[in-house]
Amino acid sequence: MTKGTFRKAGKSKKRMYGPRAIVVCGYLPGEQSSLLSLLEQNGFKDMPTIFASDQDSAKSLKEVLASKDKAGLGKSSEMRRAIIMSGFTQKELYRLIAIYRLSEFPPPLWASLTPISETWPLSHLLDELSAESEAMKNRKEGVKDYIHT
Repeated sequence: MTKGTFRKAGKSKKRMYGPRAIVVCGYLPGEQSSLLSLLEQNGFKDMPTIFASDQDSAKSLKEVLASKDKAGLGKSSEMRRAIIMSGFTQKELYRLIAIYRLSEFPPPLWASLTPISETWPLSHLLDELSAESEAMKNRKEGVKDYIHT
């Protein structure tokens, strides 16, 4: 498996890598419907949205993205809560994150598809995102501890 690196997205109107779609992981069926409403009300109505189920965890992201729009809708998932964006512009990426933060949903892990990550099993990407999130949290807490001492 190829090792990738995480980097911050810019604010370009140029489309990023991959087919236009959103992969949603770890949401309960009622939350899935609410998330779809949030997307539809904020200009993402035509964005294919795939709700990854536990059976998808061993599939590559490329395979998951080949699923039909609304695949997995209504199925429960034990995966970590995550939203993976594919084929977005950087501007759309920031807009989606901003509207999401204004909602009452708990924070997810965020990712955008890359040529490297599309070959990874979904579970591997979630592990990488979780480890990155934990490292960033620890780094922020270390800064707080340093400031307070």
